[in-house]
Amino acid sequence: MLKPAYPIETPRLLLRPYEIDDVPAAHAFHSLPEVTRYLYWEPRDLDQVRERVAEKAQVRELTDAGQVLCLAVFERETGALAGEVVLFWQSREHRQGEIGYIFNPAFHGKGYATEASREMLRLGFDDLELHRIAARCDGRNTASTKVMGRLGMREEAHLIENEMVKGEWTDEIVYAMLRREWDELP
Repeated sequence: MLKPAYPIETPRLLLRPYEIDDVPAAHAFHSLPEVTRYLYWEPRDLDQVRERVAEKAQVRELTDAGQVLCLAVFERETGALAGEVVLFWQSREHRQGEIGYIFNPAFHGKGYATEASREMLRLGFDDLELHRIAARCDGRNTASTKVMGRLGMREEAHLIENEMVKGEWTDEIVYAMLRREWDELP
C-alpha cells in the first residue's frame, strides 16, 4: 500500500493530488497539440480537463494493483502548475509498476520531469516495494527518452510500428529499472 503525506517535496517542486482549482492551469497544457502529439488522446477542452482532474483528484493512495496515482507538479518558488506525474501499480504478485509524465512546454528544459519522476520511482521502490518499474513512450519522443535515461533507466525494447496512434503506425520505446539498480544509484 502507498499512502504518501502531501505535499511531497523535492528540492524545487511540490507534488500533490489534483484539486478542482487546478483545472485552468491543467487545461493550459492539456489543450496543446504539442503536448498531446505523442499521447493516445487529442488536446482536451476545458470540460474534458475538468472531468479528468476530478477523476485524478479522487485517488490519493494506492491500495491495490491496477490503480494509478497521478500527482500535480508545482514549482515551489512560484506555485505554478508545471505538469503531472503518474505511478501505475501494475501487479502485486510480480511487483511491477510504470511511471509517466506530462509537462507544460513553458516548463521544459528545467529538469522538472526528471526531478518529479525520480520521486515517483522512490515511491514505487521504497514505499510500494516494487521489483521493476517501466516507462514507455512513442519512438519519436526523444525528449521523453532523455528523461528516462537521466533517471538511470535503461532501454529494454524498441518495438517497431507496434501501435496505431492517431491514424499512424508508431514505434514504442520501453525503458525500465529494477529495485537493485535503484539501490545502486548515487
